[in-house]
Amino acid sequence: MSLLLLVVSALHIIILILLFVATLDKSWWTLPGQESLNLWYDCTWNSSTEAWTCSNVSENGWLKAVQILMVLSLILCCLSFILFMFQLYTMRRGGLFYATGLCQLCTSVAVFTGALIYSIHAKEILNRPEGNFGYCFGLAWVAFPLALVSGIMYIHLRKRE
Repeated sequence: MSLLLLVVSALHIIILILLFVATLDKSWWTLPGQESLNLWYDCTWNSSTEAWTCSNVSENGWLKAVQILMVLSLILCCLSFILFMFQLYTMRRGGLFYATGLCQLCTSVAVFTGALIYSIHAKEILNRPEGNFGYCFGLAWVAFPLALVSGIMYIHLRKRE
């Protein structure tokens, strides 16, 4: 049982790390050259002044939805980990981790929806035809199935002595 708890906790921490990096790092979209864009700032290299020029991202409604969903997924993932630890020490023997599993399933839905919106509306959000999806976008897609599996595991997990 202790090995299973260790695996479930490690998986949850890995998901948290993936979500933090995907939400806060700067590579949701890569431009030709070595420039990249994130969910929060649009920074490009100005070769004439040899300095980075940063501005806020567009006021596009789709981008705002992606930002909100990624932050929501972080909050839900943190909440489900805290809830898991609370239930682990206070729940009686034989209890199921339904609340933790439900929070983690909501995390996976939020990540899935945010990444899907970004993939469908990327050209409209960025107003730039050139470029490719960056590694943070990929990390969000990796976090989705991990959070889904984690949520299902929590729902089926029983507390034992």
